[in-house]
Amino acid sequence: MSEQKMAVLIDADNVPYSSIKEMLEEVAKTGTPTIKRIYADWTKPNANGWKGVLLENAITPIQQYSYTSGKNSSDSALIIDAMDILYSQQVDGFCIVSSDSDFTRLATRLRESGKKVMGIGEKKTPLPFITACDKFVYIEILKQKPAPSKSETKQKANKKETASITPMNTVDQNLVALLKDSVSDLADETGWTFLGELGNFLQKKKRDFDPRNYGFQKLLPLIKSTDEFDIDIRETTNKNTKHIFVKVKE
Repeated sequence: MSEQKMAVLIDADNVPYSSIKEMLEEVAKTGTPTIKRIYADWTKPNANGWKGVLLENAITPIQQYSYTSGKNSSDSALIIDAMDILYSQQVDGFCIVSSDSDFTRLATRLRESGKKVMGIGEKKTPLPFITACDKFVYIEILKQKPAPSKSETKQKANKKETASITPMNTVDQNLVALLKDSVSDLADETGWTFLGELGNFLQKKKRDFDPRNYGFQKLLPLIKSTDEFDIDIRETTNKNTKHIFVKVKE
């Protein structure tokens, strides 16, 4: 299967420049960012921070003058470019980097045209824009802690798996209910659910679902931390591949 081509369109007025490297690495998990553009009034002093990272990451700056005080003029330029790219059929999907709800209708329109839409923004991003995307990732979780040393790894080897990054949300009863309902929805006649399908299903139910929001790098450690599920690791014909199944404890 060929790699998905992605257009990455960044609203510089509504996201921090310090995480651009992590943002692009996150996009690369979904596809290849073949178009990378960033929108701002580059004559303003508050845009200076972006200039140092544009060349390093091959991002094309798009100048948009602020014609009206207090209005984000970059929005219209980004939207127009997105529609031009859509009609050119150059890409398979879009990543809109912004914390602004003004792009809600754009995300909906792109999905209506059969394109995958990924959103990246800060925790303050309004819910309408989040739900308009196929997937939404918070910038706050992209900055990871350094990998543990060998001695730290040994110390934790026999301990319960713990959070590896600072969580934004707590593992509460609402999350446990979401996990239980989703496992039950996908379960076969014996009650087991394939973990790989569960992750995709959870994101369809909740666009911003991500184990990293709760401090875990992967879904399995998050599930284990609740102590509400049985885990079954099954061998396959490929000795290097194992299938993981989960089941709600009785």
